[in-house]
Amino acid sequence: MPATAACGRGPSVSASATSTEVAGSLKTTSPGAPVARPGGRAWAVLAILCFVYVLNFLDRQLLSILAKPIQDELGVTDGQLGLITGLYFALFYCILAIPIGWLADRTNRVRILSIAIALWSAATAACGLSTNYAQLATSRMAVGVGEAGGVPPSYAIISDYFPPGLRGRALSLFNFGPAIGQALGVAFGASIAAAYSWRDAFLWVGVIGVVTALGVWLFVREPKKGGLDVPLQSHPPADAAPISGSGFWPTCRMFFSNPILRGMAFACGATQFVTYAFLNFATLFLMREKGMRLEEVAVWYALLVGFGVSAGMFASGWLIDRFVRRSKTAYAYLPAIGLAIAAPLFAGFVWAPSWPLALVFLALPMGLNYFYLSPAVTLVQQEVRPDQRVLSGALLLLVMNLIGLGLGPTYLGAASDFFSARHPDNSLQMAFYTLIPFYGVAIAMFLGLAVKIRRQAVKEATP
Repeated sequence: MPATAACGRGPSVSASATSTEVAGSLKTTSPGAPVARPGGRAWAVLAILCFVYVLNFLDRQLLSILAKPIQDELGVTDGQLGLITGLYFALFYCILAIPIGWLADRTNRVRILSIAIALWSAATAACGLSTNYAQLATSRMAVGVGEAGGVPPSYAIISDYFPPGLRGRALSLFNFGPAIGQALGVAFGASIAAAYSWRDAFLWVGVIGVVTALGVWLFVREPKKGGLDVPLQSHPPADAAPISGSGFWPTCRMFFSNPILRGMAFACGATQFVTYAFLNFATLFLMREKGMRLEEVAVWYALLVGFGVSAGMFASGWLIDRFVRRSKTAYAYLPAIGLAIAAPLFAGFVWAPSWPLALVFLALPMGLNYFYLSPAVTLVQQEVRPDQRVLSGALLLLVMNLIGLGLGPTYLGAASDFFSARHPDNSLQMAFYTLIPFYGVAIAMFLGLAVKIRRQAVKEATP
């Protein structure tokens, strides 16, 4: 497999690469290579896409944030809540992301993204109109259908606006979206629900999303695919083999046959099992078993989420760009270290007898739990062909979210229902305690991934 060499406009790929080599991964730029500086349009697009991700995550988390008033009005159990925030949503979100990603790699990614925003926003508004559990579940699944076309195209668009060497930071800034979306969801959703109704929060967020979809369609330009990876040649060699688009199944085989990409996806899935289970029940836990009120959630928990997750996203992206130049094992060691520090503090959060003390324990884990995301996204976007980026990002999300989003909340809701007979006053606390061993599973998987990365580096360095 030919190595890539960085230059002012990005790494080059040998024009005589064989078809087998072309289907493989691109290597990262060499340490100390010069990095092209993106212009103002690139940063403006990044800001717009980050706002889209804010809406994406706000819509996704709004149901969990407003779980208490929804339960009070519609009579939804913890187990049912886990299903509609977890498995039901994830099945549509993850599975449809694959064909949408394949389509986006071959068409206009900005148009795909705009349509997706409009769809999930309309479905969010429909959640606010639901009068029973069946309607709420159906609307929730429609949100998953729309959001399937949100994140993977954005990953690829950003990767074609920012060159290697800056992608880690750009993608980490994009990944502020979940942090801001969660924080705004808590603050906005809880405030609207406290002042008016939980239904109004869904309706307002849906309307904002539809307007945003129109803005993306009108103002974001589709970048050249791979334009910062393969320098344009005015006179390509006569014997140069054209780089054609990779097919759907060849890209899937490439992804899952690559032990590093596969290992990263499953390690992130194990991490998300904890993070999504926590996110989807944290507000309900704080209100029902720690004594917080909606007004307090809208201020204190929202601030903790906003600052904590944002700091974790930024720090992990900056650290990856810094340390991966020395060794690619940083892609695995950084998440492992973050989770090892977070685990005992998370246990303190679950144990704490009052909500102020619980939030103190949660301050560091809120950021450290997300040290996996920027390394994972950067690794995948950096290691695959430009015309494989959307589908590869979708495959990463497929594994991560089927395990984490699909099973995490579903498991925790069922566990809470299980404990409710013997622990009616703290069933969620007992269920949260059972998440702690999963930290160990995720740490072990990231350490195993580090071994695979080191072995590949030795193999590539061997003549």
